[in-house]
Amino acid sequence: MSIKLFEFNKEDIGDTLLIWNDVVNDGMAFPQDREMTESEGISFFNSQTETIIAKDDNNIVLGLYILHPNNVGRCGHICNASYAVSKDARGKGLGEILVRDCIKRAKECGFRILQFNAVVADNIPAINLYKKLGFTQLGVIPKGFKNKNGDYKDIIPHFIEL
Repeated sequence: MSIKLFEFNKEDIGDTLLIWNDVVNDGMAFPQDREMTESEGISFFNSQTETIIAKDDNNIVLGLYILHPNNVGRCGHICNASYAVSKDARGKGLGEILVRDCIKRAKECGFRILQFNAVVADNIPAINLYKKLGFTQLGVIPKGFKNKNGDYKDIIPHFIEL
């Protein structure tokens, strides 16, 4: 199976929202605590510096990422990203494809650092991937993430110079 990456197009909103909202509903990764509607999703994905969609040979959306500034002004050279992969496509290397592409596009957009503010400590696949790709862990914020069932989990910020 080959993966093709595309810039977000509103025609993909249905499949894209299914994947994004699935991660939100799992309550184990994203800070959002409610699903986005179609109109909210179109506005949200269009407001990012980049929203990139991954599709397979059959034009099925398998995942996506968003890329945007992490801050403004004197810290505007630092970007942030979030990744969502469909449950059926997890564990098959798509996350690595998305992160590598994100790093490349972030450089092209003029960012100098890619920072993840809130990697949940028990998201071992993500932590292993970021380590493999050369990200630096910045320490631990105890109980920085409240998951869906109300438990607080540690978060580990990460960064990489671009």
